Amino acid sequence: MGTIDNRPGAVRPLALLTAALVLALNPAAVVNAAGARTSFTNFSLAATPPSPVGTTCPGGGSACTNGAAEPMIRAGADGSFYASSENGLGGGTLAWKSTSGGHDFATLSSPNNLSATQDTGFAPGGGDTDLAVAPARNASGNYNVYVASLTLADIDVSTSKDNGASWSLNPIGAIVPGDDREWIAADGASKVCVSYHDIATFNIEVNCSFDAGSTFTQLGEAFDAAHAWLADSNSTGNLAIDPASHIVYQTFSGPKDAPGTVACGGFACLNVVYVAVSTDGGKTFTDYPVYINPNQNVAYGHQFTNVSVDSAGNVYSVFSDNHNVSYAWSSDHGQTWSAPRQVNKSPSATAIMPWSVAGSAGKIDIVWYGTSYYDGVNPPDGYPSSAAWYVYFAQSLNATSDRASFSQVAATPIIHYGGVCLSGIGCTGNRDLYDDFGVAVSPLTGLASIVYSDDQYRNDANNAPADGCTPARSNTGRCDHTAIATQTSGKGIL
Repeated sequence: MGTIDNRPGAVRPLALLTAALVLALNPAAVVNAAGARTSFTNFSLAATPPSPVGTTCPGGGSACTNGAAEPMIRAGADGSFYASSENGLGGGTLAWKSTSGGHDFATLSSPNNLSATQDTGFAPGGGDTDLAVAPARNASGNYNVYVASLTLADIDVSTSKDNGASWSLNPIGAIVPGDDREWIAADGASKVCVSYHDIATFNIEVNCSFDAGSTFTQLGEAFDAAHAWLADSNSTGNLAIDPASHIVYQTFSGPKDAPGTVACGGFACLNVVYVAVSTDGGKTFTDYPVYINPNQNVAYGHQFTNVSVDSAGNVYSVFSDNHNVSYAWSSDHGQTWSAPRQVNKSPSATAIMPWSVAGSAGKIDIVWYGTSYYDGVNPPDGYPSSAAWYVYFAQSLNATSDRASFSQVAATPIIHYGGVCLSGIGCTGNRDLYDDFGVAVSPLTGLASIVYSDDQYRNDANNAPADGCTPARSNTGRCDHTAIATQTSGKGIL
C-alpha cells in the first residue's frame, strides 16, 4: 500500500491526491495507492424479544434496536455471517445471521434463552459471549454454529446444526466448574473446544468436545510444566484452531519470570505476550513468548491479546499496551516470532481492544477502538469527555513482509466519548464498550463485517434508539447497543 509523500516539493501521484481529498471529505473512507476506496455502512440490530425471529436490519426501522454488548462475529464457509452479543449474566444471548455478505442481518432465536428447558439448575448464560462456525459440513450438509456464554458457575455452549434455525444447549460445557472469560473455536465437522479461566486456580483450561458440544471429554491446560507458575499471574486471550493443520493456539499475557523473582501476582507484570501451542489437538500445550517487553510496568492484559491464522498457516499475534496496537507473526506454528510492529497511526493516538482476522497468505484485517486523544499520563479510563472513540479498521496485504504496510480507516461514526475502563468486572469507571468486539471476512468476497458496541443516541432509521435511549442519555449504558459495520468497497484479504 502506498503512502502520501508530504515532503516539501514532493510530486504526488493523482491517486494519492485523490486519497487526501476523500479522507478530508469522509473520515470513514480511505483510498490506497491503487485508488481503491475502502468504506463501510453502519446499522443496528434487532433484539428477540421484543422483535420476532427473522426481523431483518437495516430495514426494520424502530424494530432494529437492542440493549446488548460485548459482541462477536464469525463467517461460515458458505458465506454466511453469524453474530452474537450478550444481555448480561443470567440474561441470555442474542444471535443474528446474514446471507447477504453482511449487508443485512436477520435475528435468530436466542441460543440459550429458548433452550433453557434443557438447563437443569443452571441459569441461562449471557456473560462474555463468543462464537465459532465449523469449517467442515455436518451430516446434514450444514456448518455447525456454536455460541458460548458465561454463567460463572459453568459455561453454556449452544449448538445449531441447521444454520441457526434451532439450538441445543449444554449448560455444563466446562469440565472444571467455576469459570471466567471463556472462548470457543471449532475444527472439522463436529469438534469444538472452549478455553476459560478456572477461578479456583487461575489456570487456563482447554476443553474439547467431539460430538458438536453435547459432551466435553478432553481437558488440557494451556500452561506447560516449565510455565506452571503463570497460573499466579496471567490474562487470557482468544482460542484459535488452524483448520488445515488442526494445531490449537491459545494466547495470553503474563510476566517474564516466576513469582518471587519479581513482585507479580494477579494481573500485575503482564509484560509478555505468549501463545500456547498444541499439536495433539488440545491435549497438551507448549508455551512460547511472542514478545517480551523489557519494561515490567507495561501490561498486555488489557482485553485482550488476540491470535489468528491465515490460509498458509502463518500465525498472527495482536496486542495492545493501552496505547498502541501491535502485531507479530510466525511462520513456524508459533515457535518463533517476528519483532512486533505498531499498527495504529494518526488519528488513532490511542488504540485498545484489538481483534484480527487473517485471510490468504500474508493478508490480515485488524480492528480496535481508537481515539485521537493521548496525554501520555492517564490510562483510557481517565480520558476526558472530549475524547471521541471510533472503530478503526486496518488492513495489510503483505503482513509477513519486512516491508509490511497497513491502510487504516475509521469504520464507524463516533461510538463513545470519554473514559473507557479496561478492568472488566473490577471497573469503577465507564464500561459502556465492555471488553471486546470482533471482525470476520466473507470467504466469498474477502470483505469484512465488524460487530461492535455503541452508546450514542442516533436519530437514524438504520440505527434507531432503543426504548429509553434519549438524547439526554446518549453516551450512557442506557443507549448501549450492538451494531454492524460492513465493508462496502475496497480490497478484501482473500
